[in-house]
Parts: sequence; C-alpha cells; structure tokens
Amino acid sequence: MSIASPAWLVVGALVVAALVAGAVGTSRRRRAALAAAGVVADTRNRRFPLGVWLSIAGIAVLSTAVARPAASVPVTRAAGTVILAMDVSNSMSASDVAPNRLEAAKTAATAFVEAQPSSVDIGVVAFQTGALTTDQPSADHTQAAAAIHRLQIAGGTSLAAAILTSLSAITGKAVVLGKDGTVPDLGYWGSATIVLFSDGGDQGNADATAAAATAAQDAGVHIETVGVGTTDGATVEVDGYRIQTALDEDTLTAIATTTGGTYHPASDAAELDGIGSTIKLRLTTHHEALPLAGAFTALAIAVLAIGAILTVLRTGRIV
Repeated sequence: MSIASPAWLVVGALVVAALVAGAVGTSRRRRAALAAAGVVADTRNRRFPLGVWLSIAGIAVLSTAVARPAASVPVTRAAGTVILAMDVSNSMSASDVAPNRLEAAKTAATAFVEAQPSSVDIGVVAFQTGALTTDQPSADHTQAAAAIHRLQIAGGTSLAAAILTSLSAITGKAVVLGKDGTVPDLGYWGSATIVLFSDGGDQGNADATAAAATAAQDAGVHIETVGVGTTDGATVEVDGYRIQTALDEDTLTAIATTTGGTYHPASDAAELDGIGSTIKLRLTTHHEALPLAGAFTALAIAVLAIGAILTVLRTGRIV
C-alpha cells in the first residue's frame, strides 16, 4: 500500500496519540479524585470505556483516509503490439504518388493508427540508412500519430535497419546482426506485428535484410509491407543529382512472405485496417493504483458511530 500524503498520516498519528494520552490522564485523575473522596469506584468502570476507544480509533482511521492511501493491484488486459516502420529516405520525396511518397505513407499510417482499438500498443520507427525509434509502443495512439506527423525526409535506405530497430522496440533490447549475419534468440513475440511503409529501395546489404526478416520470423513477428510509389517511378533530386527511383515490389513481397505477412500496394492501403483483426492479442498484467481513501472514510464513520452509540448508552452523553 502506498500513501500519497504521508505528512497527514504523521499529523493524524500525533493527534491520536494526544487524544489517547489525554483520555488516559483524565481517567486516572477521575479515579484519583473518587478515591480521595472515599468513593469506591465500580470495578466495571475501571477499564477504559470501549466507546471512547472506538471514537479514538475512528479518528485514527479517518486520518489515514486523509493521507490518501492506495493499493497496487494487478490488472490483466488483452494486448497486441504494432510497430509502424516508416521509410524517410530521399527516394520517398518522389511525387509519383501525390503529394509525395512520404506524405502518402503518413496519411495511410495515421488512418491505420486511428482504426486500432486501445488494446493494441503502437510504436513508430523512422528509418533511412539507419533507424530510430521515434515513439515507443504504447496504448496512447495520439503519441503515435504525432510521431508520424513529425517525420521528415533525409538519407538513404536500409530495410535491415528498419526491421532490426522495430524488433528492438518490440523486445525492449537492442537487436543487432552478429558478424556471421545471425541474430541471438529473441524469444517468441507472436502478438507483435511490424507494418513497414517503403518504396522498397534498399541501399543496404540484401543479405542483412534477409537475415533481419528471418530473425523476425523466428521470433514469431509478422511483417506487413506497404509499397509506396509506382513501378514506373519518378525522378528525385539529391545533392544536386537527379536520380530515378521506382517501387520495388519484389523486395517488399519477399520480406513479407518470409515472416508470414502480406504485401500491400499503397493503392490498397485501406486494406490495412484488416491487419488489426489478424493481430494475436496476449494477456498482459500491469499494476494500477486503487484509491482506498473512500473505504477508509466509510470505516472511520462506522467506527465513530459505534463509539458514539456506546458512549451514549453508557453515560447518557455523547461526550
């Protein structure tokens, strides 16, 4: 149990201690006065009256309520994890998809986020030559949408980096290829899905991309790829040079197929809503604070009421 305002608990303890000391002192002085007057006290009244004890106990419970206690309770919920891997390389500035590939991808990704229930945790990874997790997986979908909106074009393309960084976001630990091109055992993450938005152009090592896709497969992570662009392509200007770039559907299809996922052309991006129904949800447990102030207040009122009733029955007075 946690206490939000421990200072009030200390104040309450001091008040209760003062009341106990005062009540005990008063009782002793009363008995001493009766003895001095030669009055023999009734043995039934030698004990401290129960009604007073209960009244003091009620005040103690009430002071605890004021300190705002809370209990940490385990709560289970069904959840899945989706990582949106967004290609922000220079080729995504091509305008063969209006207004350009990146903006089209951002629109489709935002629509996907908005269609997902709160039981799905969503994270965002931006990739070019390297990759960066711009938003960790969480149930707060507004953060994911904001991260997508902030994406800007820069650099080359590494699909391997996109997959490995997405796996890092899923597993919570850095995932890198070894010198022999393999990835350590990541465990099984069957409730996780990577949705990769890209034109498929890969300036990285094709073997590394294949190894990264295999690592995802071994971890039970499906990769759904979304091809953004056209096979006819377009020309983009990079550092003063004009470069022809076209959608590479074969690469994106190979990645998806390796992991048991599906390739989606950008023109069919609306079909992405169906991915949500294929996400395998898992039961997760997290702890939430359960406020107890109300329960303590109710208990305090009950104890005070019983104490008052006993005092009235015994003395005919409330105090």
